[in-house]
Amino acid sequence: MKKIMSEIKKFKYAGDLTPQQTWDMLSGIPKAVMIDVRTEAEFAYVGNPDLSNLGKEIRQVCWKVFPAMDLNPDFVAQAGVGADKDTPMLFLCRSGVRSMHAADAMTAAGYTKCYNITGGFEGDKNPQGHRVGVNGWKVDGLPWKQG
Repeated sequence: MKKIMSEIKKFKYAGDLTPQQTWDMLSGIPKAVMIDVRTEAEFAYVGNPDLSNLGKEIRQVCWKVFPAMDLNPDFVAQAGVGADKDTPMLFLCRSGVRSMHAADAMTAAGYTKCYNITGGFEGDKNPQGHRVGVNGWKVDGLPWKQG
């Protein structure tokens, strides 16, 4: 993992997608996968995108491990299970920061179609410091479910 992290600066993931562009890509490309890189606590308590209308499930692979928030040393191996190097991989987190790093790490590992989902699941903070109503999967009105 350390080697991958040191290589990240040399690579650039394929690009940023809005949540709606993500939905469209997942709808239009059968082998495209969404990988949610949030923590187990976030998966359990915050809610998750619902891809059942597309006949797909989200792959949940933590970028950082709660509660210490250390990098997951097995992230690349876990995220790459069942994917070839050209599989479109769309990475989601809370706001689009961890997913950007995850997309970079997978690009550094040789995966060619890694995307960051901007705004993430909950989005950026509003002026009051809350993750409500600014952007993200939930704000864009895309399907999701609680717990």
